[in-house]
Amino acid sequence: MIHKITGKCCIALIGFLFLFSSQPISAQPDGKVLFQNNCASCHATSDSKVIGPGLKDVEKRRTLAWLLPWIKNSQAVIKSGEATAVKLFEENNKVVMPSQALNDEEIKAVLAYVKAENDKAPAVATTAAPVAGAASGEDEGFPWMLVIVVIALIGIYAILNRVKKSLERVVRQNEGTPEPVVLKGKAGTKHWIREHKKLIAVFLIVGAVVSSYKGWYALAGIGQELNYQPDQPIKFSHAMHAGTNGINCKYCHSGAEKSKNAGIPSPNVCMNCHKYVQTGAQYGKEEIQKIYDAVGWDASKAQYTGPGKAIQWVRIHNLPDLAYFNHSQHVVVGKIECQTCHGPVQEMEVVKQFSPLNMGWCIQCHRDTEVKMEGNGYYTALHEDMKKQYGKDAKITVDKIGGLECARCHY
Repeated sequence: MIHKITGKCCIALIGFLFLFSSQPISAQPDGKVLFQNNCASCHATSDSKVIGPGLKDVEKRRTLAWLLPWIKNSQAVIKSGEATAVKLFEENNKVVMPSQALNDEEIKAVLAYVKAENDKAPAVATTAAPVAGAASGEDEGFPWMLVIVVIALIGIYAILNRVKKSLERVVRQNEGTPEPVVLKGKAGTKHWIREHKKLIAVFLIVGAVVSSYKGWYALAGIGQELNYQPDQPIKFSHAMHAGTNGINCKYCHSGAEKSKNAGIPSPNVCMNCHKYVQTGAQYGKEEIQKIYDAVGWDASKAQYTGPGKAIQWVRIHNLPDLAYFNHSQHVVVGKIECQTCHGPVQEMEVVKQFSPLNMGWCIQCHRDTEVKMEGNGYYTALHEDMKKQYGKDAKITVDKIGGLECARCHY
């Protein structure tokens, strides 16, 4: 009887240990993590527009009582006829903001993070690139709560084990049974294993489950280069060109509207401006001279005098060969903004991979993104069929027009 009770207690302790070790212990929601997971693909913490408006000073522009229902279900607020919501929806080309499964405390944490980001002093620009695969988040601190729980469980186990031995000793004394011979070394180990088969089995099962869980997510991340930000042969500030100077992405990456690949711009595209702009506000003449060397341009003579040479740009975004993605289909037909996938490039000094670009991320985008059919001749006939199938006012997302079919991206 004593053995059974102790065995059950051990199993319960191991179960609690697994529960606490497999789930993060946090006293309050992490606003930065929540923002990155739910908001960053459409909003910047600054006043720059990505897909939706920038969130700088949002707590001053809107009350918390307005923000909570808006973030949870913007379409419900719009349908209620609330004037501010309707105006905001129309100002942003009626792009639907997906409903967010966040509670009040989580939303407050996100708003606090946005405010904290804007309260920071402007950071000094740097071109140093982090090592690919390095952690991008801040140190979350040592899990002291988990250590305390583990120590407490070990203490409870030790106490129960001593109680068990004491009770066994009392029973033996009452029954006149001699004390058992204590085996040591290999013999003792084998004896302990034979007497604790169930406990060992539980350890093995828990170990297998934890290893499978950790292994699955480790393998799922192979080949993903989120936040990959390599040094480039020429220091090129997207923040200055696309942000400060307002150059449209498609001026340099013209292939985005015409072909499968957006393409890396030819140095001749750079020369459209830098024949005349010979000194950069940030890097002076040194980086611009690298462009001249690539095309064989002599700035002092204002003419091409030498052979050109290729610039060895380092590719950042790279889908596997088994996946098909067409830029023109998304940009021209789907009317998707570059920042949807590439993030707020207009704020990046050195471009990095902003989105994971894995299959789950693409599928979720197809489920959330409404197809812009009104006034789009590509979808005129299809739109009428969709109205009959899903209803006149139904939200037609990409998944409803075949966006989840395997052969669309893999063939």
